[in-house]
Amino acid sequence: MAFYRKNIGGLHQLLRVMVGTGVAVAGFVYVPGMAAWLVAVGGAGLALSGVVGYCPMCAVAGIGGRGKA
Repeated sequence: MAFYRKNIGGLHQLLRVMVGTGVAVAGFVYVPGMAAWLVAVGGAGLALSGVVGYCPMCAVAGIGGRGKA
């Protein structure tokens, strides 16, 4: 039993995982100091929302959810 309903589709999920992973890696490679951790955590959050298939901000804005805009 899930406590949430997926609100992003397959292609959107794939893009979130790819971009989130890229942002996390780029944060460590290109950003110095403590800011690198902040960028990496943001990228990891984006990737995690892609893996799970649920975006809290999309839910608040009413985007997604079985074709309902």
